Amino acid sequence: MPNTATTTERNPSARQERLGFRMSEETKRLIERAAYLEHRKVTDFCLVALTDAAKRSIAEHETLALSEGDREAFFDALESPPEPHQRLVKAMAEHQRRIGR
Repeated sequence: MPNTATTTERNPSARQERLGFRMSEETKRLIERAAYLEHRKVTDFCLVALTDAAKRSIAEHETLALSEGDREAFFDALESPPEPHQRLVKAMAEHQRRIGR
């Protein structure tokens, strides 16, 4: 059987916070069955599943995927930026005046 011990199982003092929520009986049975099939305690199964889901969610929100055309446009703009619009030039001059640089 594979080693399914989580970091918190090996170091119980790592668990300092609680998170409680209610669920339907059907959902609870589903989670209990999955935990049983993975030879884990329900709490450990939930911690691993929630942690994995949280990491995926964060990665999805912090990662920008560009199409090939978008990627080319982005790098073209970096290599050959367009001339600044007059409004941008005026805004930068005003910013420099206010900041004193």
